Amino acid sequence: MDVNVAVIAGGVSPEAEVSRSSASEVVAALRQRHTTVTLLELDEGIADALADADPDVVFPVLHGPPGEDGTVQGLLEILGYPYVGSDVHGSAIGMDKHASKALFRAAGLPVLDEILIGPEDDLDAAIASTRNRFGTAVAVKPTRLGSALGTTPMPDGGDLHDAIAAAMRFGGPVMIEPFAAGREITVGVFDIEGEEPTAWPTIEIVTPPDEWYDYENKYTPGNSEHIVPAPLPEATQAKLRDIAIAAHDVLGLRDLSRADFIVADDSEIWLLEINTMPGMTPTSLYPDGARAAGYDFESLVDALVRSAFRRAE
Repeated sequence: MDVNVAVIAGGVSPEAEVSRSSASEVVAALRQRHTTVTLLELDEGIADALADADPDVVFPVLHGPPGEDGTVQGLLEILGYPYVGSDVHGSAIGMDKHASKALFRAAGLPVLDEILIGPEDDLDAAIASTRNRFGTAVAVKPTRLGSALGTTPMPDGGDLHDAIAAAMRFGGPVMIEPFAAGREITVGVFDIEGEEPTAWPTIEIVTPPDEWYDYENKYTPGNSEHIVPAPLPEATQAKLRDIAIAAHDVLGLRDLSRADFIVADDSEIWLLEINTMPGMTPTSLYPDGARAAGYDFESLVDALVRSAFRRAE
């Protein structure tokens, strides 16, 4: 079945260039199976552009606000276009690390403690409270952004004022967690319409010594290694897959998501966050997990589009 697809990319997010890279891959793959695939830029003319394209399905390949936080999803709902990915509520709650952690915690999923610092808070008092609770080894991150932008891991301590200021530049409150040492693991979830959600194989992310999976290492070819499946005990891998699906369900997500973890000593697991529209760039993790499960990239994006089409029917 030939589906008319509009792919939305870009926007004003700090992750806009990553979005455009993801979208170009998605468009190229979809054009192998569908005659009409239109790439649209997220700007003030998006409603008119969608009307001109008149798509059967919209694929918002958007990272960060305002594309991944429910804003564009709300627009698509109002305009009546079926779309790939989570709905308004799931996208909004998934974009907010603090809010999603509250739901994970309530569901009994393993999350780290955190302190939230708003722009109006007394910074010196907040820093003193952080050191009293967590010591000096912490991680500072914006609550509503991805791609590790604005995030500062501080395993050996450091200047919290500078780290908080770096995160605050991206807006919203800042979240501080105790630094969790361990292996970086990620698990994708595939949840297409009419089927039970499944988890892709686990992936371990390996970066050069004394480095971490920051923006540069995420998107520069050769700067990180993805080991699939992660070399962990099978019981730990099964638990990670179960938690990824549980986190997806707790937030009410659909179609796809990717959960990020820290695993210490091969068995202690911390769920860090969930991504409601994982990257689709040549260095992205979600397609790696799909390939390990038997879905090449062309089949993956086609299945996501058909899922949205079935949901509309």
